[in-house]
Amino acid sequence: MNLLKENAELAKTVKSDSRWGSIVDREAAADGKFYYSVKTTGVYCRPSCAARLARPENVVFHATRQEAENAGFRPCKRCKPDRPSLVEEHAAKITGICRLIEQSDEPPRLNKLAAEARMSVFHFHRVFKAVTGLTPNGYAKANMAKRVRTKLGEGSSVTEAIYDAGFNSNSRFYETSNQMLGMTPSEFRAGGSHTDISFAVGECSLGSILVATSEKGVCAILLGDDPAQLVRDLQDQFPKANLTGNEKRYEALVAKVVGFVEQPGLGLDLPLDIRGTAFQQRVWKALREIPFGRTASYAMIAEKIGLPKSVRAVAQACAANSLALAIPCHRVIRTNGSLSGYRWGVERKRTLLDREARA
Repeated sequence: MNLLKENAELAKTVKSDSRWGSIVDREAAADGKFYYSVKTTGVYCRPSCAARLARPENVVFHATRQEAENAGFRPCKRCKPDRPSLVEEHAAKITGICRLIEQSDEPPRLNKLAAEARMSVFHFHRVFKAVTGLTPNGYAKANMAKRVRTKLGEGSSVTEAIYDAGFNSNSRFYETSNQMLGMTPSEFRAGGSHTDISFAVGECSLGSILVATSEKGVCAILLGDDPAQLVRDLQDQFPKANLTGNEKRYEALVAKVVGFVEQPGLGLDLPLDIRGTAFQQRVWKALREIPFGRTASYAMIAEKIGLPKSVRAVAQACAANSLALAIPCHRVIRTNGSLSGYRWGVERKRTLLDREARA
């Protein structure tokens, strides 16, 4: 009876561990995060192992392969945990392909990339998107956009930047230039010169608030304690734009944003001028899909955009968001439920979440 009771306690302990669920579901995403051994067989496995499910009282969790082997267990011959997993192999291959795309003068053809990865075109396309969250063509375009921004930032002429980035004609670039840069190439190179941005500053229960708009829509919503500092922050963001401040016609817009701060249940439906890298825009799109009154962890957002290992980069994208409230980065919290840093202060984040929870 004592043995039965002991086994029941062991089984209960194992089942209460979140890792047991990964084993039951044969979760491939958990491979490499931990390993488990089975005392009755003397082997250790990946979480995704297709072998018959072991009894929970016979399972022991291990953080690394070495830990399992030091405990006297040998690798399973079915899932081969001592070798790179299929996920790891795919990640390594796609990383190499990404470097190839980045180093090429022009975007390589899909069949060439697939051949380099030693996969069929269909399989390669699917694996590439699963690993990066983008299609090969989408990744190549994002890389070309990054090159253009870098070249223009270094002072290259617009024509030089276009051809150095891999565009083989001006017309091909100008078809997508506004989407890539948020403005014309010349304006981007000049730090937003000749871009007209109007703004107004108001007060709300969270402190000072600045709302700025371009011809495309709201391009900044900033929060803080000092109105003058908010204006300086806007100037830093658009160093050579034509800034026009505190016009009467924008007071209604500020009032709408303030109304949302005080009563978040009203919603905030505004035309937005969202400017950021391809990765940032993917993160911000995911943030806007978090339901009102709900939260998500950085890890959940990373999973949603198809890049589960990019948690830190997701946090950085949240910190780079200059459209407070409209892009609700305040709804992103740590996995353990605690509040992490917020560009406009953790206390403001807590207040916003409390108001949404009560609305």
